[in-house]
Amino acid sequence: MEEDELSEARLRWRSQRRGMLELDLVLGNFFETGYQDLSEREKHTFVRLLEETDSDLWSWFSRHAVPEDPEFTELVEKVLARVQSD
Repeated sequence: MEEDELSEARLRWRSQRRGMLELDLVLGNFFETGYQDLSEREKHTFVRLLEETDSDLWSWFSRHAVPEDPEFTELVEKVLARVQSD
């Protein structure tokens, strides 16, 4: 497996193996259907987003809170739009 494939496999695993089933579904589905369409900057933001706690992520994806980082806000909206359209 090449380094790019290995990195992608790790990202897939990190997207689909969260502590909450709801996040597994949102992030895992987005990784499978929308990650490849992201710009390089957005892909980097997605990697950073995966470092956040499940409680913060769920607050953002359930729209109970808004991330302080504007790049996170933009990506959360993009993920939600993509997942809701699938």
